[in-house]
Amino acid sequence: MSRPAVLVTGAARRIGAAIAHAFGGAGWHVLIHYRHSRGAAEALAAALPSAETVGCDLEDGEAAVHMIQALATRRDDWRCLVNNAALFRRDDAARLDPAVMAETMQVNSITPARLAQSFLAHARSTRDRCVIQLTDQKLVNPNPDFFSYTMSKHAAASSVPMLAMAYPNDRIYALAPGAILASHDQHEAEADRSHRLNLLARRTSAEEVAQAALFMAEGPLASGQVLHVDSGQHLLAQKRDVMYLAREGEAP
Repeated sequence: MSRPAVLVTGAARRIGAAIAHAFGGAGWHVLIHYRHSRGAAEALAAALPSAETVGCDLEDGEAAVHMIQALATRRDDWRCLVNNAALFRRDDAARLDPAVMAETMQVNSITPARLAQSFLAHARSTRDRCVIQLTDQKLVNPNPDFFSYTMSKHAAASSVPMLAMAYPNDRIYALAPGAILASHDQHEAEADRSHRLNLLARRTSAEEVAQAALFMAEGPLASGQVLHVDSGQHLLAQKRDVMYLAREGEAP
């Protein structure tokens, strides 16, 4: 049986791996992109019904575009690109780190835009194609922490309506998660506390984000939409990242 293909960037671990599992379980052929985590990517591919791995450093925009072009020549039904890979480096609004900014903007916004453009220019599919840009609830609920990361996600989000207008026969979306998995030096108990700082006081799972991505790829959602999967976190006004709110003992 022929399977539609999906490329998930940063799919070897964390949310990307959950997205790969969701698509694989739904009958898709999963192209698992990795940067350094080759072993984890190959283990994941072996666990899915139909999958393969592809390595590329997304800081190299030209290499990323060549990756898309090479995949497009050998996939007859490549329907979806999920731009999940991202850098989440520390800096803040008072102390922008130029090196962090440059790397983060490249990996989180510039290369994803180029991947989307190359996919839409070259990928062959038997149905309409779909691009899913992972953004963040921080775009609606901003705080001064992780300044370069947040700016990069604003840039990535801005590509969605423009690409949707440029490609009216395809579907372009933004998927905006909240706090999902432990970050940086968080231990699990601290992550659990911080990730409940939302309207539902519950922890949103990576699997919920993955099912949302699968719905976007397969469902009847109009192009250009943004879907929040964050238990209502984006509806709050949080003055700091939840990692720091939990350490300071503050409620949302």
